[in-house]
Amino acid sequence: MSQDAEKIKKFVTFKKKLEKRVEELQSELNEQRLMLEAVNSILLEKGFKRVEIAKAPAATEVLPVREETPVMPPQPSAKYENVISLETVTREPLANIYINQDSLRVVLAEDKNFNIDTPPFKQFLVQRVLAKMQEKDSELARTGQLTPDKIFSYNIIQEDDRIHEITIKNSDDNRLRELKSSIRWTLEKMYEKTKD
Repeated sequence: MSQDAEKIKKFVTFKKKLEKRVEELQSELNEQRLMLEAVNSILLEKGFKRVEIAKAPAATEVLPVREETPVMPPQPSAKYENVISLETVTREPLANIYINQDSLRVVLAEDKNFNIDTPPFKQFLVQRVLAKMQEKDSELARTGQLTPDKIFSYNIIQEDDRIHEITIKNSDDNRLRELKSSIRWTLEKMYEKTKD
């Protein structure tokens, strides 16, 4: 009987590992789909630029981007649970993500000129990732499944057209994985465009 109990225990442990791996793969698949949509969006923009301008002349006006004073780097006294460094495949620093409970501070590398108008920042990161997360939470709050103070929100801190920081509130571990991947990919593509 103890051998059967031991086997069941091993199967339960194995089942939990499988469930976690399936969840990770689903999250990765979602991220890849978002990136594919961004690539398609950029290709469409390059191929059909005049049509898009004619259809949506004020598209950038609806973005929740607010101009603020330049941000200072996080103070040494500030407590962060974790800091994640985002780099290109060639180990070029892009940004640091400072994680604190359910909020994030994405501080972009000061030696890079990340312009808010450089694709795929608005088309992918803002419209397809950040705004979609906010819309999803707003809908959950509208139906009473989420309290308004728990709605995902973000703010882009910039000086003129240069992005300094992105602050994000009400993010969880699942979203952190997607955000980390999406932000790194976006910044890498923007950095590649500034080198050309």
